[in-house]
Amino acid sequence: MKIFTGNQIRELDKYTLEHEPITALNLMERAAKAIVHAIRSEWDNRRPVVVFAGPGNNGGDALAVARLLADEGYQVSVYLFNIHDRLSDECATNKQRIIDSRRIKEFTEVTIDFDPPELDEKMLVVDGLFGSGINKPLAGGFASLVKYINQSPSTVVSIDIPSGLMTEDNTYNVRANIIKADLTLTLQHKKLSMLFADNQPYIGRLKVLDIRLSEEYVRKTDSQFRLIEENDIRPLMHPRNDFAHKGDMGTALIVAGSYGMAGAAVLTARACMRSGAGKVIIRTPRKNYDILQTAVPEAVLSVDREETYFSEAIDTEDFDALAIGPGLGAHETTAIALISQLRRSSCPTIIDADGLNILGNHRTWMQQLPKGIVMTPHPKELDRITGNASNGCYEQLSKARELAEKINGYIILKGHYSALCVPDGHVYFNSTGNSGMATAGSGDVLTGIICGLLARGYQQREACILGMYLHGLAGDLAVKDLGKESLIASDIIRYLAKAFKRLND
Repeated sequence: MKIFTGNQIRELDKYTLEHEPITALNLMERAAKAIVHAIRSEWDNRRPVVVFAGPGNNGGDALAVARLLADEGYQVSVYLFNIHDRLSDECATNKQRIIDSRRIKEFTEVTIDFDPPELDEKMLVVDGLFGSGINKPLAGGFASLVKYINQSPSTVVSIDIPSGLMTEDNTYNVRANIIKADLTLTLQHKKLSMLFADNQPYIGRLKVLDIRLSEEYVRKTDSQFRLIEENDIRPLMHPRNDFAHKGDMGTALIVAGSYGMAGAAVLTARACMRSGAGKVIIRTPRKNYDILQTAVPEAVLSVDREETYFSEAIDTEDFDALAIGPGLGAHETTAIALISQLRRSSCPTIIDADGLNILGNHRTWMQQLPKGIVMTPHPKELDRITGNASNGCYEQLSKARELAEKINGYIILKGHYSALCVPDGHVYFNSTGNSGMATAGSGDVLTGIICGLLARGYQQREACILGMYLHGLAGDLAVKDLGKESLIASDIIRYLAKAFKRLND
């Protein structure tokens, strides 16, 4: 699913009107019918409805929704805000249809003073004040109205996007002046701002409604942002040759696990093996030998000369992929060994966890990273490398994009919608995964999956996209059987086989 900017959304509407062809009013009616269908599937007509409509086309949608709900037997009260005596053409037409309707309980057009209705817990509020076109924070009377709605006990449904929330960058928005919806019914595509954690309190549950906007425009228009879904993943899968042997499936090197953190090496190696790598070699301190031989008998150990930490880089000429960082620790000798290992890497490389923390403490080393490196930071790890993103998720994503372009590498910013930033500026958001995966070791598993895919010959972009998706899908399959509360990282590995099987089937 492509994620379009606000300007592209307007162009998509315009293109649909010109090429379907369909009138703007009929397209609005089509959207209203989809919204009403979604509302009726949640609440029956015993619940009173209060509709707040703005002067633009989002308000026009809301007026059409009000009329159609009234036709279905809902008790609907409508408040149209027209303080500048300027309605869009479609909003004005739907205003007249409201006036002509005999089923609307109450219609009030607000031009100067507004006496707000009492909103109680039994009421459903439909927010149609402002849509995806706003580019500055709400202020004045509209800000006061938003605060009034937010403090009420009513259930709130927002049309397309909660009023006051911008489609992309809300860095300098006034958060108190954004509707807090219980349900957002967005039209055709998710908006970029809906993928950020700091905007979730305003969006509530999210449903995407298909209103049949132009497929031709969607197909031919490039977007910097994309939400990866299953139909995007299947074409990426490499078939396994019936006559393949382990040498054909790639050899992965995993540098992981200081003493006391052998588990990170175990999880990374197991995930790598489960992702189809033909052979896995683990470089680890001497004291981890017995643990790893027992926990991952399929792997080959390369033991460091030091007892408790990684101290010396090894040649990577015979390896097809390198993963470095999980559980590595912060010893200064380890830091020097890490940059030495990265400098001499001759194969696709992924760095995670303590490896990223070391780079955060030695930022000048960033210019020595190999071309095409994959980095998988969570937000705090990214902050250590790029500086604190104090203004929220959009700023953080922007920093991840800048870093990917600067180092000519691939940055996976981990989160509910993990975001892969590639060197050309495009961003791929992952659609799988759940909050049960917020558990120690989950990131090590992702690193192992991507390393295994790189070893098998996937290019970095494809390995990252497929790795994110498989990681989340395995977590989703595990949650169906185990629930979110009890999920642990090793469960994700156990369900990887089912994830692969689903995609291969």
